[in-house]
Amino acid sequence: MMNRLTAISATLLAGVSLAATAHARPMTPEDVAKLESVGAIEVSPDGSRIAFTTGSLPDVTEGEDNGGYRSQLKIATAPNVAREFLPGDISPGDVGFSPDGRWVTFTWGKEKEDTAVWGVPVDGGSYVKLAAIEDSDVRDYRFSPDGRTIYMLTGAAEDEQREAQRKAGFTSRVYEEEFRPARLFSASVTADGAIDEEPSEIALPGFVSGFDVSPDGSFGIVETAPSPLVDDSYTKQRVNVIDLASGTVRAVVETPGKIGDVEISPDGSQLSLIAGVDMNDPAATTLHLVDTATGAYRAINGGAAEAAVDAEWLADGRLATVVHVGVQSRLRIYNADGTVAEEMDPGELILTGVQTGGDRVVFSANAPQHPTELFVWQDGSFVRWTNHNDWLSEIDFGEQRPYTYTATDGQQVEGVLITPVGGVPAGGAPTIMNVHGGPEAHESNGWQTAYSKPGHVAAGQGYAVFLPNYRGSTGYGVDFAKQHQGRYTDPEFRDIVDAKYALAADGITDPERTGITGGSYGGYASAWGATYYSDEYAASVMFVGISDQTSKFGTTDIPYEMYNVHSRSWPWDDWMKMLEVSPIYHTDKANTPILIMHGEQDTRVDPSQSMELYRFIKVRRPDTPVRLVLFPGEGHGNRMAAHRYDYNLRMMEWFDTYLKTGDRDAEMPAPRPQLAEGAKGAEAPDSDD
Repeated sequence: MMNRLTAISATLLAGVSLAATAHARPMTPEDVAKLESVGAIEVSPDGSRIAFTTGSLPDVTEGEDNGGYRSQLKIATAPNVAREFLPGDISPGDVGFSPDGRWVTFTWGKEKEDTAVWGVPVDGGSYVKLAAIEDSDVRDYRFSPDGRTIYMLTGAAEDEQREAQRKAGFTSRVYEEEFRPARLFSASVTADGAIDEEPSEIALPGFVSGFDVSPDGSFGIVETAPSPLVDDSYTKQRVNVIDLASGTVRAVVETPGKIGDVEISPDGSQLSLIAGVDMNDPAATTLHLVDTATGAYRAINGGAAEAAVDAEWLADGRLATVVHVGVQSRLRIYNADGTVAEEMDPGELILTGVQTGGDRVVFSANAPQHPTELFVWQDGSFVRWTNHNDWLSEIDFGEQRPYTYTATDGQQVEGVLITPVGGVPAGGAPTIMNVHGGPEAHESNGWQTAYSKPGHVAAGQGYAVFLPNYRGSTGYGVDFAKQHQGRYTDPEFRDIVDAKYALAADGITDPERTGITGGSYGGYASAWGATYYSDEYAASVMFVGISDQTSKFGTTDIPYEMYNVHSRSWPWDDWMKMLEVSPIYHTDKANTPILIMHGEQDTRVDPSQSMELYRFIKVRRPDTPVRLVLFPGEGHGNRMAAHRYDYNLRMMEWFDTYLKTGDRDAEMPAPRPQLAEGAKGAEAPDSDD
């Protein structure tokens, strides 16, 4: 089917139009809470089957018990033809196929048991445990090409001394000193998928986070860092080529920057590697080809105003690559020598991942009116194979499109604009600036509604939403991504203010009713908008954001990453300079009502960042509405269904109170949001309970 990709088509087959088939009602936070999407994807060796997971959270709005992400394993054989393969109480992890295609495999930890490798026959039957390592969770696994060996990356061996002390009550931890490396095991597999001997350990160079096995089974690649610290994974991770028989390192790919997707070519002679071009490159967005014999590498799209996102080798030795160009995406096919063979435009689809098997090429993709689904390249089109969230056909969506404007200094900046359902009123709509984190990330013109992203929920309530790809964003080349370095807040946050005035000039935005929200670096922008730029924003919702750049360096798990790709200086180089780009320094100007939310176990941006901002505003500007909400057990982003729903309700209630009305002096909403009628906790318990 894919001997030659020639048709360049954005057309979908009849019956799978991305447009909603009916319009009846606006989207709600309760709708967001029940969204489903495609997660992991794997294609069988012969291309006849596609295994995928459907991911969701418990629907707490309908009374389901609170919990985190859960997945279901399904196998598709044609458009809208898929069957579930596991009981509903199994939430599988990494999904794959055995080399002969007889088994679909996955990782799973049965209650009170370590995570192991499991399999279920593709023709039907019971799931069975294929491989496990005693007292250790399997993090990743690969089969040898002949299916006779399975390699498993596991956690560290049990520390018997520490475990004994823990049981005796000595539970202290030594900060950043008690890390122990992961382990790699190989085990022989019988014809029925069982291990027939004790697994043997393969020595690894350093702390390994990922690995793969070459098509001929002679070597593997392992991604290592000198420690498991997040900072080292950003700044010191390397790819090693190791001989699987001896464990000897054959070559090291000495890339100087961040590392993304790594894949082995069918003949084993090359790797495709998405990585940064230097230590100061904010993100792994440049595609490289690597010689597996020497480790030598070369960039093949260096300098382009784009971001490579994912890559997969085709059976004929060419490389299929998902590339994001601004707010859109492309499928690009490279020849083995790195020259471009052809390129396909998927239209309004945003491709996010690619997998291959046999002659079949499949994609994960989303669009303005649906989350991630499974698509297959077929007869010159991207054909949709799955259809989750049928109820989205009931939703009235606002118009969504790319929007480009000129910043104060002449720089062209792009973003995604969602206008209110029913159109923009005279005088402009209340507008929410939804700012992404990183800032080494970007917004695409695809699905833009989530628990922390107002998107179409806000559009259904009369808001416009703009998602700016301000300077520092990816998708526009390395030079654009570096423009903010050493210049915290300007031009990056000035770009967002410039967006407000451009949208107002076009009649879209009411400049007196413009708000701002975001998480992490977007939370930093939201804090800056509520302090330094307080006159520009009528309301702010800040999530896991930065308020004090000096203390941030001392409490984060990524100080070197901050230095390399953001600040380019240390606080002690110029204390005052670092303080002046901290929102706490400008709280004397804070008259913007601000809702601050943070996970209590956040190690990336310590909760003290939110506490500082809250306390400074409380003391310096006691008349300014400010509220701090902490989520127990959450880190740098909410995982639990109830916390996500709670967040969405609070965000929209805050904007309805202060932004839609334009009244900065309005009374704060009640401390507890009003839950949906069907949610547990929506009604006060009876006095007899």
